[in-house]
Formats: sequence, C-alpha cells, structure tokens
Amino acid sequence: MMHRRQVISGLAALALPACRGGAPRVDAPDPRWRELRFEPGADSPGEQRALLLVPDGAPRLPLLVALHGRGESVRGVDVGARGWRDDYHLDRMLGRLRAPPLTANDLGGFVEPARLARMNASLQAAPFGEMVVATPYTPEPTDRSLEGGRLFGRFVVERLLPRVRGEIGGEIGVEAPRARVGIDGVSLGGRLALLVGLAHPEVFGAVGALQPAIRSGEAPAFAALAKEATRKAPLLLRLVSSEGDPFLPEIRALSAELAKQGVPHDLFVGPGPHDYGWNRGPGGAEMLLWHERVQRGLPPP
Repeated sequence: MMHRRQVISGLAALALPACRGGAPRVDAPDPRWRELRFEPGADSPGEQRALLLVPDGAPRLPLLVALHGRGESVRGVDVGARGWRDDYHLDRMLGRLRAPPLTANDLGGFVEPARLARMNASLQAAPFGEMVVATPYTPEPTDRSLEGGRLFGRFVVERLLPRVRGEIGGEIGVEAPRARVGIDGVSLGGRLALLVGLAHPEVFGAVGALQPAIRSGEAPAFAALAKEATRKAPLLLRLVSSEGDPFLPEIRALSAELAKQGVPHDLFVGPGPHDYGWNRGPGGAEMLLWHERVQRGLPPP
C-alpha cells in the first residue's frame, strides 16, 4: 500500500499510517531515557507522555523534539511516546552515528552510494556529538486544517520544553538560544513539526520534516507560514522524502512554493518507501545527523 507514488489528497491523506510492518524491539533501551508524564490541560484533553534522552552535559547540548507518525498516534499515549525509541529504533541509529562508518545496511539499503559517502565524510570530519532528544506523544488533530497543530504547539512550547529544562537543569526551553533547539517528525509528525516549528520561530532555529503528510493544494499555505516565520527570525528548514513516499508530489510542490517565495530551505529525496524500514534507516539517520550538525554550527552533509 505505501509504495504507491500517486498524489493522495483530501482527508484520506492524513489517514495513512506513518509506516507499517512494526516489530517489537529486542535491544535493551538506553538507560538514559526518562519518562515524563503530564496532566490534562487546556492544550491536551487527556494525559500526555514523552520520553527524554538525557546525556551527560545535557544543558549545553543541542535539543531535538522528534514527533512520531499516525501509526503510533492511534495506539495511544504510552506507545506513541516510545515510538521513536521502540518502533523506529532511535537508540540503534544514535549508536551507529557515534561509531562510523555507516553502511548501506544501517540505512536498510535505502541509500545511494554518493549520499552514504557524504554522510560518512561529514562524520569523519567531525564526530557525532551527544544530543538531548524529547519524543512526546503526537496526537492526531481533530482539526485537519493548518490550525490543527495550534494546541499541540502550545503543549510543546509551554509545557514540554520548560519541563525538559527542569529535568536537565539548564536553559533549554523558550529562553535557550534558538540555534540549539530543533523540531522534526515523520509523516503526521512531519506535518505537525512544520506547523509547530513555523508557528514558533522564536523557539526553534531548525525545523525539519520527514515525509510530511501534506495534502493536495496545501503547499502555498505552508509556504506562507514559512515566509512569515523567516520574517520574524532566521530559520534553517529542511524537507526529506523518498521515491516511494505517497506525499512526495506535495512535498515537491511545497519546495517549489518556498523557492517562489524566497524561503531558504533544503529538499532531499532518496530511495525507499513510506514505512517502518525507512524510518529505522534513512529517516532516523537523516533527521539526527542534520539536526546535530546544524545545531552545532557545522555544515550538514
């Protein structure tokens, strides 16, 4: 199902899961993960959950908020909050980035030789550094318009980031240097990462989206959000997709609209489907490496 290339429009587009073929994780999770619980609030009708990876020296490290896809949204807050760690195998990819060179097998075979060489050259030039990673439960908005991410954005900015700051004992949060705070996500999470990140350029200096679930005809509106965001503050913006991603036509349309409106951004399209295999391979690798590089002021591969 997820290998189709045709444009998917209307509400059915957001009904696609982020991925399929999930399998239980067999590795022991990194013991540095903490579980954060949040009571219901005006920004969240139910309880919220998030996992937080806290390495040594966390207050001085880049922070990435990583949002999962719809496949985890429909499975509830506990599964969703653990999506990047348990379903997308984020620990494994972090370990591989710390111990290069990467191989094609590390990326599930979904990588061209030239791209793999660039990633390894970047890792050879500067070792991959530690990051703080927060993975909140990503709810499926009942409002599927571009306003649908507003409440979730409030939760991220007003409750999640201050809680992260308290957990690590540092300045990460709305007071942190924007250059060290990024947001990203896959499929539904990629859509929400764009909506939240572009709505809060005072907080996020780096905004990325993996295979974002953009519907037909939405590209001009997303580009207008990006234009307004960059008017308020400089922003690093990146879109990532794959040749088998059903959202690729709309992602290309968004890139074209961004270029038309003079919004600097990067678009990368590699091989692969829209499923768990891609998330565990190039999806996680591209997300982690890009944010770690740009948040440290290094050139991305």
